[in-house]
Amino acid sequence: MDIKPIKSENDYRYALSRMEVIFDSAVGTNESDEADILALMIDDYEQKYYSIEAPDPIEAIKIRMEEMGLKQKDLVKVIGGKSRVSEILHKKRKLTLEMIRNLIIRLDLSAETLLKDYPLSE
Repeated sequence: MDIKPIKSENDYRYALSRMEVIFDSAVGTNESDEADILALMIDDYEQKYYSIEAPDPIEAIKIRMEEMGLKQKDLVKVIGGKSRVSEILHKKRKLTLEMIRNLIIRLDLSAETLLKDYPLSE
């Protein structure tokens, strides 16, 4: 096992290609141990250079609605009224705590995601 830190894009690409080779190694082997260490190093590098910002609460709601095949009307009981749903989804109004609680249950989104602040549209 010859593991070196990932310091450059070339090192990163090499680590990814090596991971492809050893990914399905049997547990307890040197290759399995190497894969575990490479996974941590790759994750660290990606967090530094390829981090993906989490969507704001409204975008998260829209993404989950699309995943679940839901329309705005499907959120009326969760948010309260067609116009209120429209205002929320167009960022004309902020989510209330009650709406957040209902959305956590209905859309299976985390409170952390829904509690983030976001700007209102003008």
